[in-house]
Amino acid sequence: MPASPSTARAINDRLALRLLQQEGPLTAGQLKQLTGLSRPTVADLVERLTVSGLITVVGESGEQRRGPNARLYGIVADRAHLAALDVRTEGVLVLVSDLVGRVLAEASVPIGGDTGTGPAVEQAVAAVERTVKEAGVMEAPPREGARAWGTLHTVGIGAPGLIDPATGDLRDSGGLPAWHRRLAAALQERLPEARVTVENETNLAAVAEQREGAARDRDTFVLLWLGHGVGAAVVLDGTLRRGASGGTGEIGFLPVPGTASLPSAKDCDGGFHSLAGAAAIVSLAAECGLPAPATTDGPGAAAVVRDAAAQLSLDPVANGEPDAAAPAPRFLRTLADRVAVGAASVVAVLDPGCVVLGGEVGQAGGEVLAGLVAERLRRISPLSTEVRASSLGGTAVLRGALLRARERAQDELFAPPEHP
Repeated sequence: MPASPSTARAINDRLALRLLQQEGPLTAGQLKQLTGLSRPTVADLVERLTVSGLITVVGESGEQRRGPNARLYGIVADRAHLAALDVRTEGVLVLVSDLVGRVLAEASVPIGGDTGTGPAVEQAVAAVERTVKEAGVMEAPPREGARAWGTLHTVGIGAPGLIDPATGDLRDSGGLPAWHRRLAAALQERLPEARVTVENETNLAAVAEQREGAARDRDTFVLLWLGHGVGAAVVLDGTLRRGASGGTGEIGFLPVPGTASLPSAKDCDGGFHSLAGAAAIVSLAAECGLPAPATTDGPGAAAVVRDAAAQLSLDPVANGEPDAAAPAPRFLRTLADRVAVGAASVVAVLDPGCVVLGGEVGQAGGEVLAGLVAERLRRISPLSTEVRASSLGGTAVLRGALLRARERAQDELFAPPEHP
């Protein structure tokens, strides 16, 4: 049955808005070409979207042609604003952007491990409020019944731990600060007009790598997160998979050879985390005779991996075959062996064809570590798998949170009202 006129108009409007989001400002002629719609249909939808305040004229095409230049239409960027948070064990990163993703303000707030739950939540919420004000964004409509134009529309939060698929809330996880679970509710209370959403940090990193990073050409891949802890995100046929309990990718609990014990339901010690988490990486570096980093967290582990990778090249013709017994090569090859154990387990079950090494450590190791992992993976797995280094690293969670916040805001704002 053909769509009703009002449904067809809504579909066409949504298509045009998505193209303007993806491609940037376009002329009516370009919209006609990209959508395949007729000229009168495009003219009607441009008028509707302009009247509704979703698009506006942002310039001229500058094309060499007879008559006046064609108008360029773009999304009204300040129609709504977004906030994104990367919640970590030691603090929170915040950014505020407009509707097209242009960053207006950023902040980084450390939160000490001995800070109580209440004070930690207050510090994080206050950081969001300060960043919103710095960006010049209203937190709520200025008066009762006023149009919510230019206000903070959506807050996207990326946090470690499991997300309950039934409620969308962060579940209680051993080893994580209690303030993580309280943050979303506190933000919703202080910013009642905003939509607050929470997603697992590794899942958000995968979203960012697929949209803006190393997996832009892949519909199916696994992101292996290497940072303070380890995790994985699974994207199959373009869809992020969360699992029945939201636990897809909790690879830190994966029992693997090379550890002294097995993990438990509440503690991933003895699992893959014990081989490839930040503390394990720093300990391995010391065993290999490399200088100890300043800290044993994600940035500390990334620093030692980056320094080792700088000393090792995969091009023996240009640089000579490295001494395998030297500290840096021995460290990186042993680390690659460990990472390949976890990667091979995922590959054996999912056969994704591509594994992206994400997080601070994955980015720090770059093509050197990715190449070593790929070499080891070829020896222990019969399945052809490309291994790539993250191009976003530690920024991926924040970028993913922003992308998800933008999606949610646009799903609501880009839904034109019913037409008679």
